[in-house]
Amino acid sequence: MILNILITSAGLRAKLIRYFKNHFTKVVAADCDQLAPALFFSDKHYIVPHITSSDYFEVIKGICIKEEIDGILSLTDPEQQFLSGKNKELEEIGVKFIGSSKEVCDLCFDKWKMHHFLKQNNFKTPKSYINLSSFMEDYLNKNISFPVFIKPITGSGSTYAQKISNLGLLESIFKSREGLIIQSYIKGREYGIDAYIDINSGEITSIFSKNKIKMRAGETDKSVSFTDDKVFSLVKDLIKKLGVSGPIDIDIFETDEELYILEVNPRFGGGYPHAYECGENFPKMILENLKKKSLPSSIGGYKDNTFMMKYYEIKVIH
Repeated sequence: MILNILITSAGLRAKLIRYFKNHFTKVVAADCDQLAPALFFSDKHYIVPHITSSDYFEVIKGICIKEEIDGILSLTDPEQQFLSGKNKELEEIGVKFIGSSKEVCDLCFDKWKMHHFLKQNNFKTPKSYINLSSFMEDYLNKNISFPVFIKPITGSGSTYAQKISNLGLLESIFKSREGLIIQSYIKGREYGIDAYIDINSGEITSIFSKNKIKMRAGETDKSVSFTDDKVFSLVKDLIKKLGVSGPIDIDIFETDEELYILEVNPRFGGGYPHAYECGENFPKMILENLKKKSLPSSIGGYKDNTFMMKYYEIKVIH
């Protein structure tokens, strides 16, 4: 059966493109950057307008029709959020969007809304504030202390995310920049979770847990796999209440035997290659889903203490 997939905002994710090529008849990649390295590992690639351009979606639809695309997904949050809202239009041309609903993508993209969702559903998550006055009230009442962590309320890739150690710096940043969220600084073990939810049945088919050993610019550089029923149980509960679909990426901290959920990204995470190399084959799961097949559940079937280390490669084109 011939099946083709379009992966947008391919960026640096050459390894992921290679994984998809192991399973799909044709892998088409797109990006607004003509020198996005992952483009040159696909079977065919396109340079497309930025997501904010008025003709962006028409260009994407044109590619889907021309290349006889069966499924589409993005590797960035804003574009995945946008495409989720075009699900009906994509289905009209025979293309399946691989991901969660528009409502879920919107919720995950807004860290303040996600904070409230987690609190309302009794998940532990860092204390959060979107203005200095509410933070100062808790700070003066000794309900929160420095250091704290700040990042944009909406955004991805750890842009402008940083640890803040004093009030003066925090006030200065809030005067010069809008749209930030302040969160209590959680010190402990940081876990990255890659999970796949069957887009046909809604059942969880895979959960992969890794302990992040080293991070760089929001990406996992080194990690080690582990299995933990407590973590699996938390992730299952979150997935059920959130209603996500397809591949997702979850950030969790463990401290004092408590598990805190930080973020949920309804897309492939940057550390997903670790899961694939341990046998958690999401591209194949997507392929089977596009064939209208439901998937068996396989949670915790991989080996503990398998290490992943990223290293540099180059791509030269003429």
